[in-house]
Amino acid sequence: MARKILVVDDEAVLIEAIAYNLEQSGYQVVTALDGISALELARKEAPDLIVLDIMLPGIDGLEVCRQLRREDRTATVPIIMLTAKGDEIDKVVGLEVGADDYVTKPFGRRELLARVRALLRRVDYPGPHVEVTPAHDSIDNGRTVPPRSLLPAGPLTIDQAGRRVNCRGQDLELQPKQFDLLTYLVRNRGTVSDS
Repeated sequence: MARKILVVDDEAVLIEAIAYNLEQSGYQVVTALDGISALELARKEAPDLIVLDIMLPGIDGLEVCRQLRREDRTATVPIIMLTAKGDEIDKVVGLEVGADDYVTKPFGRRELLARVRALLRRVDYPGPHVEVTPAHDSIDNGRTVPPRSLLPAGPLTIDQAGRRVNCRGQDLELQPKQFDLLTYLVRNRGTVSDS
């Protein structure tokens, strides 16, 4: 079954070009022209990846990304931010709100496709130390919690789907990149790199 990608940009011509190239590479594509539609489609369609422009009418791409990261269903969907802004601070802000990658316009078709493939590969191989909770719902502080992938590490428990970290009963406040780095290190503990 083809992987589904949500492409969000307010430039219809650019969306058509991106959608065409993704479809030619075997992906199923859904599109949105503004932030509100992007949120609705992300919730309804459950895409495998989102290509998200920052400058959108209504709700900008940064706020769309923030909201998607707060929701269990979309918290771990890879997001590539797409924008004409190339300044370092703009990239940092995009990554801090939860984007996984950042592409500056204008960009090459091959570059975007390579980044899409790389992010989807990363999602396909979560690492050897993933522990999955039971198939039934559990109760957490009086509310029902759907099953999630938990990654234990000593006193830490990393809730990958909810993008939360708990240490000895206390939730830790981590920035998105801090969460990603911690998760990477825990998944790869015990391995040695030559670099």
